[in-house]
Amino acid sequence: METLEAIKKRTSLKEHLSTRDVEREKIVKILEAARLAPSAMNKQPWRFIVVQGKKNVEDVVTKAFWETNQVVKQAPVLILVFVNIKENTLPDGKTFCLTDAGLAVENLLLAATDLGLVTHPMAAVSGDKLKKMLGIPDEMDFVIATPLAYPAEGSYVKAAQERLSQRTRKDLKEMVYMNAWGKAF
Repeated sequence: METLEAIKKRTSLKEHLSTRDVEREKIVKILEAARLAPSAMNKQPWRFIVVQGKKNVEDVVTKAFWETNQVVKQAPVLILVFVNIKENTLPDGKTFCLTDAGLAVENLLLAATDLGLVTHPMAAVSGDKLKKMLGIPDEMDFVIATPLAYPAEGSYVKAAQERLSQRTRKDLKEMVYMNAWGKAF
């Protein structure tokens, strides 16, 4: 799949998860894509925890995910993303690590789409509960979680079809200016 095609086809599908195991090789490819994301000063501040196995996933989701995300209990894999915000803040107070983590997560999501896997980034998760359950150091901050699964429908295209047909995006003229704020591009 071409990059632009993956961007157009990627959508969040937490209710379309198969319980079929995801091969370790695919998980590694996806994490490798995340690892290769750009980062400020090449700090690479992101850290990932892969939760795999029915009991492990159910336990984490049941105890740490908000009610709206309980549906992902059936996912064969969860990927949890953390950063250390204090360690990755510039002297002027500007925090770059959340942007860096976002870049890594987008690479992860696009790689998963390219491999025909379903994702759904979720922030409605208790980082404190995850820390207790998984032995995560206090200085680490939860950023986002995503299930990683094959689509229940058998193919990513089938799973994403309805959601993509309903997708709306602002027109470029609503968000892009030329040379100054408010000047048409």
